[in-house]
Amino acid sequence: MNARFRHKWSEGRDNQTMKTNNNPIGVFDSGIGGLSVWKELRKALPHESVVYLADGKNCPYGDKSAEEVEGFVLRAIEELLRHNVKLIVVACNTATAVAIDLLREKYDIPFVGMEPAVKPAALTSESGVIGILATRSSLQGDLFRNTCAKYADKVKILSAVGEGFVECVESGEENDAEVAEPIVRRAVMPLLREGADKIVLGCTHYPFLAAHIEKLVEGRGVEIINPAPAVARRTAWLLSEYKIKASESHKAEYRFVTFADDGYLAKITDKAMQLAEM
Repeated sequence: MNARFRHKWSEGRDNQTMKTNNNPIGVFDSGIGGLSVWKELRKALPHESVVYLADGKNCPYGDKSAEEVEGFVLRAIEELLRHNVKLIVVACNTATAVAIDLLREKYDIPFVGMEPAVKPAALTSESGVIGILATRSSLQGDLFRNTCAKYADKVKILSAVGEGFVECVESGEENDAEVAEPIVRRAVMPLLREGADKIVLGCTHYPFLAAHIEKLVEGRGVEIINPAPAVARRTAWLLSEYKIKASESHKAEYRFVTFADDGYLAKITDKAMQLAEM
């Protein structure tokens, strides 16, 4: 436990007269993917400053061991705490699956995690078949398995690893149809052949390939579910619950941090600015 931070956080939380807190929200991902969540946070919470930390150096996480991922995550959280963040969004499904329980036990600060949106897909499916696209680590994690167990009696749940998805996005080739379409087709078509009418994007990198998925499902009555907007809503709720929303007069600032080199920092910053203009 970080005793210095616990004291600071507890003091602010216990002060019921404190209605605002202009410290930034922290957002963490293995790389660029979490910007799909950053985009929704920026849209939903325009007065909130955000520090976005992209590991970059160790991306992708999906093929790493749980022990490795846990170490990467703890390093990232400690870095974000140095920026005096008031809440942390773990905008990485693999990191959430491996470490979210540990983080909530170790740090006295609100955390928002990611998990494949099995529930909304299961409750709205008409075909009775849903498909989950995620990394291997996420699909093998207890979080995913436990969530699936709750809805296994309602729908058939198919899963597929997005082989090459993260690498495609990290290399900036997500808009190159010759590169992106074949890897998307390999993962998605088996789900469609089995009758899935909901495709859940279970990794924050995957929304950057959504246009190619939409092309494949066009005319099939299939809905693509991106959990990022729900994460933004959950973040907003926690800010209100803990009375740590930024004041409405606060001018939001956005900072970007990475464990990789300056070139990678420039890449995530440029990507964020592109998203901000969309």
